[in-house]
Amino acid sequence: MKKFTKMHGLGNDYVYMDAIHQNIDKESELARFVSNRHFGIGSDGLILICKSDVADFKMRMFNQDGSEAEMCGNGIRCVGKFVYDKALTNKETVTIETLAGIKTLNLNVRDGKVKTVRVDMGEPILEPEEIPVISKEKPVKNLKRKVLGKEFTLSCVSMGNPHAITIVENTEEFDIETYGKLLEVDKVFPNKVNVEFIQIIDQEHIKMRVWERGAGETLACGTGACATLVACSLNGLTNRHAFIELLRRNFRNRVE
Repeated sequence: MKKFTKMHGLGNDYVYMDAIHQNIDKESELARFVSNRHFGIGSDGLILICKSDVADFKMRMFNQDGSEAEMCGNGIRCVGKFVYDKALTNKETVTIETLAGIKTLNLNVRDGKVKTVRVDMGEPILEPEEIPVISKEKPVKNLKRKVLGKEFTLSCVSMGNPHAITIVENTEEFDIETYGKLLEVDKVFPNKVNVEFIQIIDQEHIKMRVWERGAGETLACGTGACATLVACSLNGLTNRHAFIELLRRNFRNRVE
């Protein structure tokens, strides 16, 4: 019998397991099982809290399809709440080892419980070979890809995991499933890619829908929100501070 906790950040939901005090094996198989919304627990993936030799804790994150990802912005915020509320730490500033490097969390604690978590996502990566994306453009702001006869112009950014951002006329009406699943596996992305379909409302307001690698459309994506603002700022479309509005839940991430 394995213990787990179900948590979400802005609707981006994961199953969390303490892998310090219980043995977890066959992680990819377990991720596929628990993520199943019909026969499992139901989630966007599985996150394990593990021991670390270089930080307070280590986070391992697996998508619905069992693939291991480098980083998850909403997921790591929930890790901060998990380790404090379950008394794995009494620190209000916590370091977490990820495949995208060590991230620092600042916990807002009230009445002995974590209410909010702020994470330093680190600097965006713009070198195409490090994202990775096959392109001679540096930074990649004008990548043209045609899918089912429709051409997309993509800006590519890594926040420890790869993202491709493209503008659409109307996020609410856009067929994200048809185009997201094909862009995710486009040959120019060696490690596949998360795709953000965005609509610019004004200099401080962006609407976003996200197609996540190995999971499909999710209700939120912290790394995707950061990558989106980086892309919009690089292209002169928005200010360096903006609200990212997520379709269907009217949640907002303020990204700086």
